[in-house]
Amino acid sequence: MKRASHLVRRFFGALRPGPPRANDAAWVESVLTPGELEIWSRMVNHDRRHSVAVARRVQHSFANTPTADDSRWLAAALLHDVGKLDAGLGVIGRASATLAGAAAGHDMAEAWSAKRGVTRRFGLYLRHAELGETRLRLAGAREEAAAWAGAHHAEFKWDALGFPEGVVAVLDAADDD
Repeated sequence: MKRASHLVRRFFGALRPGPPRANDAAWVESVLTPGELEIWSRMVNHDRRHSVAVARRVQHSFANTPTADDSRWLAAALLHDVGKLDAGLGVIGRASATLAGAAAGHDMAEAWSAKRGVTRRFGLYLRHAELGETRLRLAGAREEAAAWAGAHHAEFKWDALGFPEGVVAVLDAADDD
């Protein structure tokens, strides 16, 4: 149920037009490397606004802790959804892909990715985690950002990340808030 309410909030938040606020964009520039920033800048407005909100929640969670000044986790939060670029779907297409994946099973995503047209785009959208990880690695992004992009929807992968204790829980909670 937590995931469904998150998706509903994301859907309605995506309908609001406009880029992130200027002060948020400037903050992102101070956190990301030039290569990471170039990828983040290509994300659609609503994904960039969402990523800023997630990263700000991560920042708040780590305030007054030894992890507070570690930009690796902010970069991971800002870049976790970059794989959605590959699908090129709008808000309605993304919602449709999510519903199709729920109905047919996410196991269909790879087969759909080999098709053409909207079926291919649905498959790519459902595979955004692995595609984002690959995109970030090819761009020379920080390892932690690439690893989190690939694992953020796959709880069974989290222990293998080797992140310091508590980091995964904070990243996950910040994305589902």
